[in-house]
Amino acid sequence: MHELIGDITFSILFAWGLGLLAHFSRQPLILAYLVAGFFIGPFGMGWVKSQESISVISELGLIFMLFMIGLEIDLKKIIRAGPVILFAAGGQLLGGCLLGVLFFMAVGLSLGGGAFDALYLTVACALSSTVIIVKVLYEKRELDTLPGRITLGILVLQDIFAILFLAVQPSLANLQVSVILLSIARVGALVATALILSRYVLPKLFHQIARRPELLMLGALAWCFLIGEIAEKLHLSREMGSLVAGVSLSTFPYALDVTAKVTTLRDFFITLFFVALGMTIPIPTGSVIVLALIIAAFTVASRVVTTFTPLYLMKQGLRASLLPAINLAQISEFSLVVIQTGITTGHIKTETASAASFAFVVLAVLSTFFMVRSGEITKGLIGPLKKIGLRDLDHVHHAEGHEGGHGETNRIVILGFFRAASALLSQIERQNESLLEQITVIDFNPNVFRILNERGVHVIYGDISNVDTLVHAGIGKAEMIILSVPDSLLVGANNEKLVRHVRVLNPTAKIVATADLLANVPDLYEAGADYVTVTRLTDAGELYTVIEAVDAGLLEDKRAEMDAQLADRKEVLP
Repeated sequence: MHELIGDITFSILFAWGLGLLAHFSRQPLILAYLVAGFFIGPFGMGWVKSQESISVISELGLIFMLFMIGLEIDLKKIIRAGPVILFAAGGQLLGGCLLGVLFFMAVGLSLGGGAFDALYLTVACALSSTVIIVKVLYEKRELDTLPGRITLGILVLQDIFAILFLAVQPSLANLQVSVILLSIARVGALVATALILSRYVLPKLFHQIARRPELLMLGALAWCFLIGEIAEKLHLSREMGSLVAGVSLSTFPYALDVTAKVTTLRDFFITLFFVALGMTIPIPTGSVIVLALIIAAFTVASRVVTTFTPLYLMKQGLRASLLPAINLAQISEFSLVVIQTGITTGHIKTETASAASFAFVVLAVLSTFFMVRSGEITKGLIGPLKKIGLRDLDHVHHAEGHEGGHGETNRIVILGFFRAASALLSQIERQNESLLEQITVIDFNPNVFRILNERGVHVIYGDISNVDTLVHAGIGKAEMIILSVPDSLLVGANNEKLVRHVRVLNPTAKIVATADLLANVPDLYEAGADYVTVTRLTDAGELYTVIEAVDAGLLEDKRAEMDAQLADRKEVLP
């Protein structure tokens, strides 16, 4: 017991120290935890030698990590996911698994006879890192963009795929139809038990303790370990049970509170899991390094092929097809979980597991670098892809004989299309529908492109940060140019830069720009804008009228007025 406490002390101290170095050098924290584990483990300095300690630390961390992953899987969002996300995820997973099995067997890894190295690597390479992707997309403010939503949708469905694999994983060595059916029945019994209890028992209990945060957190942990023990009794794993426990709570009314209160504890145990995982990584031999590089190269290549292809076939355009492929080009921390279960059951060699861990580290560093620069990378790839015969949406549309290709713009041009532009078009539609015939929209969102075409609005598919796009679109002949997208959402440009480009191309047009900060307003006027909108001021004015309505006892009238504006409002971006 004392040895375990001492080992945990070493783990936390070195994880924190190397975590600080990773933070200041802008590297993934998971990488720091793996290195910390390797350094203090039996293959490093040897300060933590007890295999029992390593096993306990790893299992606790794994249980909490899967519980939190389950809490973050929103089944309602999966059900509501559009066909684009479902088709893209299906293509990526099925294509990745097919290519993976063929590739890893071709390089000499085993599949069958009690050894499943090729299969485990296939599954590991099919999964992408939620931690890395969400962190980078959040920092780039791209979570709510179309490529961001596609990426997140694929991640959720990858997690479902991993759950299904973990369900049959214990029976791989004896994979008969009866065994598979028995495993499915056990999982069904576990899921049914968890869902029934979470629907009819937990709400009453949690309602009684909702105002006692410590009991709420303790109740969530008790639920996690209870379902874990039920899974163990059903000859499944505690890890599988913790995942089901989290999923069963994900649509729970108190799920947000539970997630918020368990997050700190989760981070502690996840840190321990990755440190313990680092302890199991031996000093790499030449063959392990070579295999790790092969795994990393295959992951990137297969992700590009299996993600880009279905999105491109669904006419999402080159940009919206490339960005999710770049975002997803790494190995998941969930992959390490899958590999770890393979080691525990003796399905995979230690050398193969070590190579997968090194591939994870390599891709964690490289994918972060490439995701940060994904806009520039995508812009550089579009030209060569067009030269080899791949067509973007502007070419497809022009070939069909519509007016939405490059050509003459209308009198009013909207550069970039997001929520403000969506609201503007809806307002014009309600107040002066004939004005829509005088508007041209330039944007590279394929959904916006399709919907505006269907509504008869002139739209040009293109990147507004590219001067050639503006020139070919005929921006020089417009009378009024509106930039309604704030700097925080623009990719590869900002309002000031766009105003300068547009003013050079069109010295006489009236330019309306948008400012995020008050300090940006003078710069935009100096760049050549004729009018600058500051949305925070209009929001403040609206909120002030609400305060006045409350003080005058007219809030119901104010709400009725707003409801009337929202009624039958058909926006492109709801």
